[in-house]
Amino acid sequence: MTSENHATVKVDTSMVMSPTGSATQGSPVSPSTSKPMPELPDELVQAGWSKCWSKRENRPYWFNRFTNQSLWEMPVLGQHDVISDPLGLNAAPAEGTGDAGVGNGQRKRRLSEEAAQGGPNSFKRPKMEVGIPVTLTPIVPISPITPGAKPWNSTIGTEDKPGQHSMPAPAPYRPTVIYWDLDVQTNAVIRERPPANHLPPHPEMELQRAQLTTKLRLHYHELCYQREGIEPPRESFNRWLLERKVLDKGPDPLLPSECDPIISPSMFREVMNDIPIRLSRIKYKEEARKLLFKYAEAAKKMIDSRNATPDSRKVVKWNAEDTMNWLRRDHSASKEDYMDRLEHLRKQCGPHVAAVAKDSVEGICTKIYHISAEYVRRIHQAHQTLLKDCNVSDPEAADVQDRLVYCYPIRLALPSPAQPRVELHFENDIACLRYKGEMVKVNRSYFTKLELLYRYSSIDDPRFEKFLSRVWCLIKRYLVMFGAGVNEGTGLQGALPVPVFEALNKQFGVTFECFASPLNSYFKQFCSAFPDTDGFFGSRGPFLNFSPASGSFEANPPFSEELMDAMVTHFEKLLEKSSEPLSFIIFVPEWRDPLTPALHRMESSAFRRYQMSVPAFEHEYRSGSQHICKKEDMYYKAVHGTVVIFLQNAAGFAKWEPTPERIQELLAAYQVSRRALGSPGPSSAPTTPSPASAGGSGDKDSIAAKTAPEQSASLDTSPARQDNSSSSSNPVEKTTPSPETASV
Repeated sequence: MTSENHATVKVDTSMVMSPTGSATQGSPVSPSTSKPMPELPDELVQAGWSKCWSKRENRPYWFNRFTNQSLWEMPVLGQHDVISDPLGLNAAPAEGTGDAGVGNGQRKRRLSEEAAQGGPNSFKRPKMEVGIPVTLTPIVPISPITPGAKPWNSTIGTEDKPGQHSMPAPAPYRPTVIYWDLDVQTNAVIRERPPANHLPPHPEMELQRAQLTTKLRLHYHELCYQREGIEPPRESFNRWLLERKVLDKGPDPLLPSECDPIISPSMFREVMNDIPIRLSRIKYKEEARKLLFKYAEAAKKMIDSRNATPDSRKVVKWNAEDTMNWLRRDHSASKEDYMDRLEHLRKQCGPHVAAVAKDSVEGICTKIYHISAEYVRRIHQAHQTLLKDCNVSDPEAADVQDRLVYCYPIRLALPSPAQPRVELHFENDIACLRYKGEMVKVNRSYFTKLELLYRYSSIDDPRFEKFLSRVWCLIKRYLVMFGAGVNEGTGLQGALPVPVFEALNKQFGVTFECFASPLNSYFKQFCSAFPDTDGFFGSRGPFLNFSPASGSFEANPPFSEELMDAMVTHFEKLLEKSSEPLSFIIFVPEWRDPLTPALHRMESSAFRRYQMSVPAFEHEYRSGSQHICKKEDMYYKAVHGTVVIFLQNAAGFAKWEPTPERIQELLAAYQVSRRALGSPGPSSAPTTPSPASAGGSGDKDSIAAKTAPEQSASLDTSPARQDNSSSSSNPVEKTTPSPETASV
């Protein structure tokens, strides 16, 4: 391009660090001109257009410095902007056919014109035939290799049949309810880090990983049924994946392959709890009677079929027969009598049953791990072959400066290979993406959210040519991880209500989520499980590999005991190391029977500044399937209490102290979420209860809120709390408070 102009422009296209710490590429500079050209309308100038002169063709052309697009004719006002609307979802209907892939009847600028159109010095413009108006529909598949289409256009033009009128373009899609605020800027500071060495995602590899993971689930199901005669515990495979990735050092982002120890404590514990039978919740007396009989029968059958010691066999058989005789004699027992008898039977027979089942359950855990390691080897080998076929080689080591920067999305060292065709169409409010017959779905509002996150975070795809394939890989990864069962995995992806996030941001400066995903995040700054697929949508990578120096963070981890314990270890290391303001507000289930190690460690931590609890069934979580579920299913009530713990260093406590006023605002946000499950959005959702939100509408949620007794927040008013409040002006006492506890 520069050879055509009288002057050349040298541009440094290397990576530069933005003020927010994110790596971006230098914008292309438009070619210089040899003569002053007429000014363009302000709308075109703001969109990046400038008028230039072609020395070779001896004629003017128009160049866009944002998209590197060049046209022989002036761009048409109203043409959709690929920067603000990359997929063209809000594009106006285009007229004229012109060249394929160029809207509004405009022609791409070529290196030279045909001889019939005149020589290189000719001023005569080629004739442009006016095309027939085209019909734009949002349901035609879009793909980077679809002929005559571009991935940033929302539709593909097709000629109308004679006598037909073109259909108007659909109205721009605007979500009525949103559950995120992507305008919040981060206060998290990290040290600059090199690009990650993960293999770039590809739909072919993701499809193979999905097939092998599904096959591994079937192996787990068969082993539990064949060896122990039980169904695998619900979501135990999902928690196994979470627990294994805490220790795993293998190359695959999902399946474990290099763990020590090989036997998973999580899987072993959950399978053993269901031996000899799974104990379910009981509501009626007859159910309790049947459950007691089944347990006694299963325990006796297991001890007879295994290599048990004579003493164990004697104890189990005697207790089982005694229970059956009691059931035959007593028909007037209550539900509580049956449950007490069951608890007694478990205490007597449980240790002996566990002893004979231990080796078998360990064999299940070992077998699943070795199969997973073999699948990882296959996937990694196939991925390396694909990259080699696409001529993707290892890049040179990036220069990283030892400096503090605002956190930025994780980058991959390897460039992405060419992406295959992924089709997109809309069914009402659902965006459907298909690759080789495998379809994934997402609500259209969340599809728009992914588009915004991609525009903020992706630096290697300004024209959105790889957007659809990366969205397909992202959604497929989470579907595979949490299973295909009804509501399976939704609890592991649950998120806090929108009013609670607003209160955390307003009162405690929270701008970052430690455990989230591009699908359920509230902020655009978050950590997630998969850096390879999520990094293009704003993820900072797994939190256990993320080391901030300062900032205010929210942590709502998946309810895996091993993961929560590793989280506490990581928090304490960061708080001990940093002298800058650092604060973590953690939301964990109140499991006290038995008390989990993570909760015990946080309650006894030297960095604990405050603690409060929210009772069960009096607060909600956003569903883990919020990106596909209906609006009325967006929230669900928590069946367990939630403990909120503030871990802060001295500087973090001085900056974001959990004062009684701030705690009241946070508790009020929980009450707001109980009254109105569907928040209107970050900009209009209140953070404190108001008369209008308390009972202004006639829906069932507001009626239930009015009939239920109001739960008031009771703050600890101990002398220690009053002393800390009254002496808040003293910086020495302010940084060393005694931990407090509050409850709703």
